[in-house]
Amino acid sequence: MKCAVLDDVTFDPDLNALAAVLHVKPDTARIANLRDMLGEAKAIARPKALYQVARIEARGDDYVILDGTRFTSRVLQVNLAKAHRAFVYIATCGVEMHDWAQSKEALLERFLADAIAGMALMAARQALNQHLEQVFHPGKLGEMNPGSLQDWPLTEQRPLFELLGDPEATIGVRLLESCLMTPIKTTSGLLFPAEEGFHNCLLCPVENCPGRRSPYEPGLYDRKYRPGKAT
Repeated sequence: MKCAVLDDVTFDPDLNALAAVLHVKPDTARIANLRDMLGEAKAIARPKALYQVARIEARGDDYVILDGTRFTSRVLQVNLAKAHRAFVYIATCGVEMHDWAQSKEALLERFLADAIAGMALMAARQALNQHLEQVFHPGKLGEMNPGSLQDWPLTEQRPLFELLGDPEATIGVRLLESCLMTPIKTTSGLLFPAEEGFHNCLLCPVENCPGRRSPYEPGLYDRKYRPGKAT
């Protein structure tokens, strides 16, 4: 299957919900500033997502090959052991939102713009999840992201971008020499069928992480992913 682009993502965040997240009180001058910035953002925001349904062609002890592209990770290989396909994706707030946020010079405005751009990224991710559910009915999905685990380092962005063709031309996302992405508010990874679910957080011991989605499970790697364990 060729790469598919979602570029008609709705972005209409609620002012009060955003204010609550940012701890902006409704009876202060900051709420007016936030309202104005949200209006600006809604006018220019174009969140997008790019994905491909990739067939699992081969497996090794610490790698899988998806549509001819090799991804090296013991954890990924174990997680895909019972799958025959995976959804390789990139989701982004869009270059329009990125440029708008970067144009803000005042510290407070840059902070607010960064938060709004993050919400645009969330809108792109939600649109992708909804699309995959409606079109493919995959059931419960697990997710892995390059750079979130030592087992699957950030350099694995390179084969991911290779598999997706030219993300810069299709959705404006560029892979830097450091393997970070621009726009900043962009995420990439693999989604795959997982009855028990999976997030990188399960294997990550970092405390007080604002992006944590699941509690760390000490011993999980040894029980399930340590080389030599049956998959």
